[in-house]
Amino acid sequence: MDALNQLTDEALVQMYANGDDSAFDVLLCRYKRKVFSYINMVVKDKDVASDLFQETFIKVVSTIRQNRYKENGKFVAWLMRIAHNLVIDHFRRDSAENLVSGEADGEGEPSIFDTIQIYDKNVEDEMIEKQVYADLVKLVDSLPEAQREVLKMRFYQDLSFKEIAEATGVSINTALGRMRYALINLRTLANENHIFLGA
Repeated sequence: MDALNQLTDEALVQMYANGDDSAFDVLLCRYKRKVFSYINMVVKDKDVASDLFQETFIKVVSTIRQNRYKENGKFVAWLMRIAHNLVIDHFRRDSAENLVSGEADGEGEPSIFDTIQIYDKNVEDEMIEKQVYADLVKLVDSLPEAQREVLKMRFYQDLSFKEIAEATGVSINTALGRMRYALINLRTLANENHIFLGA
């Protein structure tokens, strides 16, 4: 095992792809704390974090075993991206109905997420609101990746901009800028697609 510890990630991945399970054990030991800490920091629930941690490595195992791993020299970045995407998927599943936020977009204007009102609704109102949410989720998914990522982390996961900056490896100002452009682009896309999001 000591000899394996001296090998690069890529060498270990290749060994595991060729059937050497001990190589994967080394990779797991090398990064399990980093991956779990990141997931737990975001979801703030150890049970959920444990489930997502296991999902992350199940996906890693599956991808490598099926010879679909193509990230030469970038194993840790690929690993963290899988964890991050699974976290996003988790919040998308559990929080898609909780998009309303009280935060302005930085210009003193209400966020478009504030314009979807909560009130006593009849069946028709509820159907319309559900369609608006569905349309809004589609618009979010059509944003550039960097903007989409910051917006989802802010509204789906309720992360602070400091946490977003740390998780994505950018400055707080860059994270704020991406959020601002994401909201501007969402308004534009909503108008172009004739989706009414409120005043």
